[in-house]
Amino acid sequence: MKIVDLLNPSAIVANLQAVEKDAVLEELAGAAIKVGKGLDRAEVVHVLQERERLGSTGIGEGVAIPHGKLRNIDQLVLSFGRSKRGVGFDSLDGKPAHLFFLLLAPEESVGVHLKTLARISKLLKSPAVRQRLLGADSGDDLYRIIGEEEERL
Repeated sequence: MKIVDLLNPSAIVANLQAVEKDAVLEELAGAAIKVGKGLDRAEVVHVLQERERLGSTGIGEGVAIPHGKLRNIDQLVLSFGRSKRGVGFDSLDGKPAHLFFLLLAPEESVGVHLKTLARISKLLKSPAVRQRLLGADSGDDLYRIIGEEEERL
């Protein structure tokens, strides 16, 4: 499953306003709710915060992939956000996160959830991809770049 097949352009926040971790989760949850049928904002935020308590989803190099599982969805829901200023996210390398993919999965899913997390990680592993995303002008440009770079994987 390709990232661009899961990511609706209206779930992209080109300029996150949040300046702290919980606010980023709120903002990304809001973007996911736009495209995920029947999602409850409070439940989504709660699931994400619970996952963060287990360990930060800030994987380093300016990237975070907050994720969680929900009972009331039947397919993966993805949103993307970018913070040019960066947000402290308790990342493994201690650096602020700038690029965020939020992934919500059905509670019983295992394989597709993990494969999607791995695909996102692989995409954002490249410094050149991260730079292109940081330099994009709009949400449409972000979506286009993700699609172009994903074709190179």
